[in-house]
Amino acid sequence: MRSIITATSRIALLLVLASTIFALMYHDTLTVAHAALNNTAILTYKNDSLRSGQNRNETILNTGNVNASTFGKRISYPVDGYVYAQPLFMPNLSIKGGTHNVVFVATQHDSVYALDSDRKGTPLTLWHTSFIDPAHGITTISSSDANCADIVPEMGITGTPVIDANSGTLYVVAATKENGAFFQRLHALDITTGLDKVTPTIIKASIAGSGDGNINGIVHFDALKENQRSGLLLLNGTVYIAWGSHCDNDPYHGWLIGYNASTLQKITGDVYNVTRNGSRAGIWMSGGGLASDTQGNIYFSTGNGTFDLASGGKNAGDTVVKLSTQSGLRVADYFTPFNQSCLEQADADLGSGGTLLLPAQNELIAIGKEGRIYVVNRLNLGKYTSIQNPCSNLSRTDVDKVLQELAPGTVGGMWSSPAYWNGSSGKFVYTAGTDDNLKAFQLNNGLLNPNPTSRTPEQFGFPAGNPIISSNGSTANTGILWTIDPTNVLRAYNATNLGNEIYNSNQNQGRDGLPSYV
Repeated sequence: MRSIITATSRIALLLVLASTIFALMYHDTLTVAHAALNNTAILTYKNDSLRSGQNRNETILNTGNVNASTFGKRISYPVDGYVYAQPLFMPNLSIKGGTHNVVFVATQHDSVYALDSDRKGTPLTLWHTSFIDPAHGITTISSSDANCADIVPEMGITGTPVIDANSGTLYVVAATKENGAFFQRLHALDITTGLDKVTPTIIKASIAGSGDGNINGIVHFDALKENQRSGLLLLNGTVYIAWGSHCDNDPYHGWLIGYNASTLQKITGDVYNVTRNGSRAGIWMSGGGLASDTQGNIYFSTGNGTFDLASGGKNAGDTVVKLSTQSGLRVADYFTPFNQSCLEQADADLGSGGTLLLPAQNELIAIGKEGRIYVVNRLNLGKYTSIQNPCSNLSRTDVDKVLQELAPGTVGGMWSSPAYWNGSSGKFVYTAGTDDNLKAFQLNNGLLNPNPTSRTPEQFGFPAGNPIISSNGSTANTGILWTIDPTNVLRAYNATNLGNEIYNSNQNQGRDGLPSYV
């Protein structure tokens, strides 16, 4: 498992590179942008709990006006640390005696910022909250503390927060070192002030099991070992949080815990450990958020670790898990590839990529380091099918009981999350695999065309990109795919034809050029 992944954002307004925030906008529309953004709040990772990555309410930017002549950087904001969490956005927020379009940014230096996205010239930080106090021994956790250089030089806030627009609350997990002890806390911040609404809760959990690191048959949550990488999920009044590891430093386990959104108290029964009787299997998904459906089920993919669900056990390494949230967290269904043991041996996590739930269809997309695409029935995930000598049959796509399986290497290894768009010329799933072109696969009758309908001219090195789509519904000529590539270039493509790049930040490098990024 590796936790390094690029930061993502609502690119039409903001992008994050290293320790600087950049606001971008179509140059001539500032006077109308404020009113036009009423319905474009970005409150969670990849825009919704399906993790689709599509913003269908973009009424200004289109394929005609996003170009180097009329689109570019407006302003940059310095912040105090690297940004791994996706920035969030709330339009028309009453704050500081006025109404502002606000971007919320969380840093590895344990800070959260509220920034005015419409500024041009002098930056306006509306509030800044820090969870450290070095004078009293409260700091971030260093990479040497964690014995891991995946995230350097420090770890504070890694996973993407989530906002409840109705209550005006931002939920975020901050990791700290306090006079030699390590803590993770869930905070509920007032989005207008940055102040805690209730007393933050210290993350603690334990579960009966014989798993790695257990003490007398109890596996305990370890605030230093556990990496809160994946995006938070707000579902039916509960904040769900998941954890993976730092550099596979044992002992660790994948954890998922639910907290009451009003009180921040841990909910009885809402503690799930992926390998309570085994080891590893973190929930990290390269920062991807926990996904949920309208029935209140939670979906995610796990990393390398012990697997024995098929024989009646409780360990779910390299597995797509569906958890029911009724009367506590329990496994309602699962899918594990036939070559799970091979994936674990090769450090080829299924859970390196985020899980995408397809809107209006009971299906999900999962892609891991193999670059094999799984289209899975959410009503019957398929469980596990065993064959002899699986590691000698890696090219087979006819074993797993899924709706569709495209062969290994269909896309490059996935260290991001796929995106979806229901556009003017059909429904598409977009992938950004490592050492591969960014590709569009058309979805027809619930199945993907195995041949990409379009692809970018460029190939993207590790860790590739993390695509998002902006459009005005399904209106023609409004669909734009945005991504940042590993060479520090912001790129925009026509979403119906990825061979048509309409903008990149190097076209006017003096104005729009980007520094190094996380």
